[in-house]
Amino acid sequence: MVRMMVVAVLVAFGMAACAGPVAVTDGPKITSEVAATTVSTFHCLSLYWSPKGGAVDKQVFVMFRETDGGGKWRDGLPMVYNPVEDRKNPGQKTVECKGDYRGSLVNLKPGTTYEIVLTLQGTDITTALTASTWSENFPIAQTIKCGSGAGTLEITHSGTPNGYILYDGTGSTIDTDNKYDMGININAQYVIIRGFTIKNVKMHGIRIEKGNNVIIENCDISKWGSEDKEKIGYGCEMHSGVYSRDRNLHGIVVQRCRIHHPTWDTNSWAEDHVPGKQSRHPDGPQAITYWEPEGNNVIRYNEFWSDPKHYFNDVIGGAFNGSYRGWPGRDSDIYCNYIANCWDDGIESEGGNQNVRIWNNYIEETMIPIANAATSIGPLYIWNNVSGRSYTKRGSMWGLTHGGFMKMGFAGDIGWMTGHMYIFNNTIFQANDDGADALGGSSRVIKHCVTRNNIFHTRSTDTHSISTDKKSENNDFDYDLHSGRVPEGSQKNGIKGTPKYAPGVGFNFETKTGNFQLSPSSLGYRKGVAIPNFLESNNGRRPDVGAHQSGTLPMVFGVEANFVPAGR
Repeated sequence: MVRMMVVAVLVAFGMAACAGPVAVTDGPKITSEVAATTVSTFHCLSLYWSPKGGAVDKQVFVMFRETDGGGKWRDGLPMVYNPVEDRKNPGQKTVECKGDYRGSLVNLKPGTTYEIVLTLQGTDITTALTASTWSENFPIAQTIKCGSGAGTLEITHSGTPNGYILYDGTGSTIDTDNKYDMGININAQYVIIRGFTIKNVKMHGIRIEKGNNVIIENCDISKWGSEDKEKIGYGCEMHSGVYSRDRNLHGIVVQRCRIHHPTWDTNSWAEDHVPGKQSRHPDGPQAITYWEPEGNNVIRYNEFWSDPKHYFNDVIGGAFNGSYRGWPGRDSDIYCNYIANCWDDGIESEGGNQNVRIWNNYIEETMIPIANAATSIGPLYIWNNVSGRSYTKRGSMWGLTHGGFMKMGFAGDIGWMTGHMYIFNNTIFQANDDGADALGGSSRVIKHCVTRNNIFHTRSTDTHSISTDKKSENNDFDYDLHSGRVPEGSQKNGIKGTPKYAPGVGFNFETKTGNFQLSPSSLGYRKGVAIPNFLESNNGRRPDVGAHQSGTLPMVFGVEANFVPAGR
C-alpha cells in the first residue's frame, strides 16, 4: 500500500509554524463517521484513526488540552497515512495495524484527562474524543506479606481493575540455591510484585507464564540462568531477570528495579558460542525478555548492568525482528533507565514498533545502544536519549570495534521496513572518542525516518554520521549537529562540526546522573527547532540540539529518576 512521504510531515510541524485547524471551540463538531481510539500509559496516549477519505497527500492534524480548567489548546505532531499491507495477504492490511493514521501524544501528566481533536487535512472531517493517562496510584484490594524462601513463589491469585493484589516482599529474599527454575512464577492478573530480592535461580528471576496488568517494582534480581551445555562457559539464550512467552501479555510495568549480574556470561562477536558454527552472534542472558507480546508495556526507572565477566546478550529485548509485533509490543514506553554491559543491543526495539516510545535513557558499554531493525508498522519515537561508550572485542565479525547509535536497517529482508520513525534530540556522547557511530553506520538502509536536533558526534575515525546507502528512501534528516558525512541533499539546516559542553559534563555512575548541556559557545546552542508536543519553544527562544537543554537540572536515570514533562 502507498505511504505518505516523510517530507510532508515537516510541512505540518515545519520550522516556523504548525498548520492545523484554524480554531477549536469547546464543542467541536464531529463530522467523521469513523471514531478514533486511544491507548494510554502514564505519560503518553496512542492515537488511531481511519477516516474516510484518508490518502497519502492528507495528514491528520492533532490538537489537545487538559480537560480540567479548560487549558490552552496545543498542537500534537501530525499523523501520516500509512496502512500497512499484510505480506502474506497482498492487498489486505495486516490485523496488527490498528489504524490508517497512527501517532502519539507524549510528555503528558499521569492520571489526567485530555480532550483531543483530529482533523483530516484539506477537509471538514473532524473527530473529537477524551482520554485519560494512567494514574501512578494503583488501587490495592489486598496485601499479602511474603517472607523469604528457598523455592519458587507461585502467584495465582488475581485482583481486578478496581483492586490489585499486592504481594509485598519488602525485606524478603528468594534464594533457591539453583535448585528451582524461577524465583517467582506468575499466573495472574492485576497483581503488584514489590520489594523482592531474587537470586540463584536456574532460569528466570520472574516468569510471567500467563498474565496481564502486572506491576513489578522495587525488586533486586541477580544470579539467574544456567550454563548452555553446547556453549561451555556461556549462559543459555534469553534466560532473563523478567521473562514471558505469553503472546497475550499486556499491561506489564517494570519500574524501579535493579536487574544485574546474571550467573553466566554471553559470548561476544569475537567468540564462538557453539564450536564449529559460523555465526558469532551473541547468545546469553538478558535483563528483560518478552516474545511477541500484545503490548501496552512500560519499562521505566530501572538499572540494568553487570560486570565484564557476566555480560548480557541484549539488555532488554525479545522477538521477532522481522514481524508485525516484535518487542516491546505496541503502545509501549521505555524511559529513564540506566542500561549497560551487553555484547549486542542495549534496547532492542524491533518488529512492529507501533506507537513505541523510547526517551531519556542513558546507555553505555554496549555494541548498539538502540536497535530498531526493522520497524514494520510504526510510528517509533526515540528522543532525549544519551549514549556513552560503545565497544566490542577485537576480532569481532566484520572487523567491528564498536556499533552505531541506532542499528536501523532490516531483519531478513528489506520488505519489513514499512513503518515511520521520528528521532529527536538524542546525544551521541564522545567522552574519550569511544562512543557509538551514528545513525545506521555507513551502509545500513534507512527508510521513512525524520531526524531533528540530534548530536550525531561520531568517533574521529568514523566517516559517517548518517548512512548513505543508496537503497535508503523517504527520509528527512535536518537540523542535526553532525561531525561526519550525511546523505547528499540532507541537513539543509544542519550544522557540520562537533559539540562543546558546559563544565561538569559527563555521567556519574554512583548517582546515575548526567550533565550533557552545551556550552553557550558550542555549535548547536539554541540552534535547534521546536517540535510540537516533543520540544516546544521557551518564550520564543530556540532550543538546543541534543538531549539536555541548557539551564535545566542534571538528567537522572534509574531508580531515583522521576520524569516530569518540561513546563508542566
